[in-house]
Amino acid sequence: MSVKLIAVDMDGTFLNDKKEYNRTRFAELYAQMKEQEIRFVVASGNQYYQLISFFPEIAHEISFVADNGGWVVSEGKDIFNGELTKQQFNTVIDHLLTLPHADIIACGKHNGYTLNSYDDAFIKMARTYYHRLELVDDFSGLDDVFFKFALNLPDNLLDDTMCSLEEILEGIMVPVTSGHGSIDLIIPGVHKANGLRILQEKWGIDDSEVVTFGDGGNDIEMLRQAKFGFAMANAPEKIKQIASYQAGHCNQQAVLDVIEKVLKKEAPFNE
Repeated sequence: MSVKLIAVDMDGTFLNDKKEYNRTRFAELYAQMKEQEIRFVVASGNQYYQLISFFPEIAHEISFVADNGGWVVSEGKDIFNGELTKQQFNTVIDHLLTLPHADIIACGKHNGYTLNSYDDAFIKMARTYYHRLELVDDFSGLDDVFFKFALNLPDNLLDDTMCSLEEILEGIMVPVTSGHGSIDLIIPGVHKANGLRILQEKWGIDDSEVVTFGDGGNDIEMLRQAKFGFAMANAPEKIKQIASYQAGHCNQQAVLDVIEKVLKKEAPFNE
């Protein structure tokens, strides 16, 4: 059975540490993917508007599982988005505002929202991931569809905060790690693998025909779901143990190396 879908996480996976990728090489590989009718999907915790900026020439013809599965767009058309009720949104925000060291971004369909009282360094960093970011005085009265929260906090508080959020927000949101000092809160079941599942059903693609790449806690479900789940060499050990396969380091174009193997039907894609 041949590969019909390739899904890539971005930070620490498809992108190197400078937030770049080899565009010329990828363009050549993408042309071959199209010839072989292999779908290319970007599956990231980042905002949709940021993700499309990396693929300006082809954003209208590929698919995006953005905001960790909160919003799925294919060929420029909305396929799915999760949505918190106003009560759920307020419950989450009320608790997050009690965390003294956490900077909060409320992730909506139209914008990301963060407080203008946060320091300039955080806001500057946030704008690199949220091309649509609105600064607000508070989180009340926002008119948008919300499906995720992003938190930034000191690394040494990450594990304890994850544990407390799991307990306090059980049934409303699930905390997942998305990088150093970062936690994403996602709607239960609305993760990257769910977004891929929706696209697979749309296209009639089986899990055995899917290749996924990731390096973080928000990639776990899609690494497990795909027959060919690749953890990056730079991923934490627990992520490597979950994945069936391992790729090289994100700084060495490892995703593109594996895609070449897919296109040439080399091991392990030669069954």
